[in-house]
Amino acid sequence: MRRLSSALRKGIAHKASVALLFFLASCAPGIPDNPDNACDIFKEKRSWYLSSFDIEKKYGLPMQVQLAIIRQESSYVHDAKTPRKTFLGIPLWWRQSTAYGYVQALDGTWRDFQKATGDSSARRDNYDDSVKFLGWYNDISFNRLKIRKNDAYNLYLAYHEGHGGWKRKTYLKKKWLMKVAKKVQRNSLIYGKQLSRCRKSLKSSWWAFWE
Repeated sequence: MRRLSSALRKGIAHKASVALLFFLASCAPGIPDNPDNACDIFKEKRSWYLSSFDIEKKYGLPMQVQLAIIRQESSYVHDAKTPRKTFLGIPLWWRQSTAYGYVQALDGTWRDFQKATGDSSARRDNYDDSVKFLGWYNDISFNRLKIRKNDAYNLYLAYHEGHGGWKRKTYLKKKWLMKVAKKVQRNSLIYGKQLSRCRKSLKSSWWAFWE
């Protein structure tokens, strides 16, 4: 086999370096420049696309539903926390709940996820782990409550109220929550339409470095 020329080896090494730097940059936490457009989000955050695509394949949870829930829960802030409790207008040390990260999962629910998946190192401020959590949780919603994976409205209600709460229909006493769930559903539909126009380009763009 003929050895690669020096110039060819340098060209391959350069493209590999550029690809690595680009990938690492896409992994860095940060709010997307255009959170209103799913195509722009995934073009900017390439690692997010890979993670969300994998979860869509593994759990059947559409990427647009994943994005819509994360947008509502944390506005894409990786270390989002609930506000601190107050006394006479003075912020106290403890917060309103233990919800944290992209998906605002509670401590106990996150531990259940870690135990169920065997991934004790999973973090709520990591996008890949967060969408895995969404896939896992909403898969339970489907199996226990028969909520379709593309039903962002009811998936969000079950996500917020818990599976038992959704079954008891506790959300019916919370008109504000049903409005929020409709917002999640609306964003999911918008994201879905956007992704239908860029899925092929998102999938193929990963190979552009090597052409």
